[in-house]
Amino acid sequence: MSDTHADVVIVGAGLAGLVAACELADRGKQVLVVDQENAANLGGQAFWSFGGLFFVDSPEQRRLGVRDSHELALQDWLGTAAFDRPEDYWPRQWAHAYVDFAAGEKRSWLRARGLQIFPLVGWAERGGYGAQGHGNSVPRFHITWGTGPAIVDIFARRLRDRPNVRFAHRHQVDELIVEGDAVTGVRGSVLEPSTEPRGVSSSRTVIGEFEFRAQAVIVTSGGIGGNHELVRANWPTRMGRVPEQLLAGVPAHVDGRMIAITEKTGARVINRDRMWHYTEGITNYDPIWPLHGIRIIPGPSSLWLDATGKRLPVPLYPGFDTLGTLEYIAKSGYDYTWFVLNAKIIGKEFGLSGQEQNPDLTSRSVRQLLSSRAGSGAPGPVQAFLDRGIDFVSADSLRELVLTMNKLPDVAPLDYATVADEVTARDREVANRFTKDGQITAIRAARGFLGDRLGRVVAPHRLADPKAGPLIAVKLHILTRKTLGGLETDLDSRVLKADGTPLDGLYAAGEVAGFGGGGVHGYRALEGTFLGGCIFSGRAAGRGAASDIA
Repeated sequence: MSDTHADVVIVGAGLAGLVAACELADRGKQVLVVDQENAANLGGQAFWSFGGLFFVDSPEQRRLGVRDSHELALQDWLGTAAFDRPEDYWPRQWAHAYVDFAAGEKRSWLRARGLQIFPLVGWAERGGYGAQGHGNSVPRFHITWGTGPAIVDIFARRLRDRPNVRFAHRHQVDELIVEGDAVTGVRGSVLEPSTEPRGVSSSRTVIGEFEFRAQAVIVTSGGIGGNHELVRANWPTRMGRVPEQLLAGVPAHVDGRMIAITEKTGARVINRDRMWHYTEGITNYDPIWPLHGIRIIPGPSSLWLDATGKRLPVPLYPGFDTLGTLEYIAKSGYDYTWFVLNAKIIGKEFGLSGQEQNPDLTSRSVRQLLSSRAGSGAPGPVQAFLDRGIDFVSADSLRELVLTMNKLPDVAPLDYATVADEVTARDREVANRFTKDGQITAIRAARGFLGDRLGRVVAPHRLADPKAGPLIAVKLHILTRKTLGGLETDLDSRVLKADGTPLDGLYAAGEVAGFGGGGVHGYRALEGTFLGGCIFSGRAAGRGAASDIA
């Protein structure tokens, strides 16, 4: 491989790019991976992740008494995606292929490369609608033992010291080279060296130019979650008002630049208005990137109130329907909501997304895991937010709690009577085993799953029970995260033009391609599917490019 030529250039050193590079390298191709950030950012967003993976009918599920199947998973996926556009042809094909993968070779393929899985399976996006509607009918969220860094390392270590793989960090692609009807390389700017730690915003000072030629280019540059201007510009009209206040769940370099750059070559971008943003964001007291937020991964017991103190409608309970909740919030006229809970709930039901917020799982320490999660009280990272987070307040009485909530910045004054009415009505419903309250019914159903009963869901009890106190309130923000639309691709990850034909020499994978096809998730996601989508589409891109240039 010369300094300026390779068989394949990959734009983006995130998870999808690493997977594609492994597939190409294993087939003897000369690979050049370019990325605008420094080597400390290898693995991109995947490194920061909790490491959740969507498997179907896994041994972990079966050991916990979960009966899953390909048919049930596909029903859940299609009900959640709600494909309804002509341009959903390829996303639908990718959805079928991905469920085949998740129910088939995905687990064994990753295990053969070193994946280790935590034995308890999580139940994300529970839905709460009909059997053919949104949500996971059964728990499917498998946590990587080692979280995001372990997923990245599975592929990064396979590229180390490979003579046919080279990385060009601090190379920002500004143009795809098109000659005739084919993409034949990339041009761009060499950025000044950076020693910034992972995730920290880096300089964009240009010190030179570059041009790399190749038989194929694979774009794996990520989405738009760190670019709030693009998030707002593409905000779906169906969701109502564009939020004024947003936290960022991804670093600033997740800027979406390559989507427009690729589109200029004639590539088709579809489903721009499909996004995945979380509604349980909290301000990071120790931020790494601008507007850095962390997502709470909640159990189902917290009382969810809107900015006026009214309970969110059925079935917008914690952990049930992220996008349904986002739509409700956007149309409410406010950019935030509240959790009201107590110490008993936060001790068992609050998880925090991200590898750095789960040091026990990330370090693969059984001792640390037992000490942090099997004991009483909140896990250490959660307790740190209780102590230092600006969005957390606590009090011994509900009246005092509401007074303290009203002292937080940028909140509409809450009426104590309104909040007290919601809490009192909810607490009456746990007095016996009968209830008309859908959330209480859901809590009891969740505890029928061993994984939830052991480590995730407390027994129903009164929020105001002094023995479960003190009371806690958390101000929740909208947290930008994933782009669900993107470059349209076929099942070999070949980028398509407006007429539906492939753009020769160009491939795309990961978030920039909507995790496959330009939107494999449709409108909503089932969780644990983003890392898997990067792996599956990155694998397809590497194999497709290798086959086409053979």
